[in-house]
Amino acid sequence: MKTELFTFCDFAQECGGKLTIVGTFDTIISRSFPCIHPQLSVVIRIRFDLWEFSRHSFRIEARDLDGEISIEPVTGSVEVKGAGNATAVSHLVFTISNLHFKSAGVVNFVLHIDEKEITSLPLYVRKG
Repeated sequence: MKTELFTFCDFAQECGGKLTIVGTFDTIISRSFPCIHPQLSVVIRIRFDLWEFSRHSFRIEARDLDGEISIEPVTGSVEVKGAGNATAVSHLVFTISNLHFKSAGVVNFVLHIDEKEITSLPLYVRKG
């Protein structure tokens, strides 16, 4: 399996296997802390090879540099089926509302597939 896309954005949706992604970013700037970011979407596109077609569990955790969990983990499963091709893609799209930040720093979003860490993506939180 290969992660083809992992991003934060203002809005995302999947419709008929197509992704719409608006306003991708990796930094949130706040004038003061603690702060609340009203909404962000997380988009992940994973390509699976033919021998990986089956049901896979996933978990996405968000941890700061001290290892504290920033949000409750997002969990679920995806059923990967081919359509006559040697590979297939699955999209994970979810929205987080009212994300709280105690201070400036970095929050790492970590993707696990079948209990194995696959990749991570930093979200930078800055004062500005």
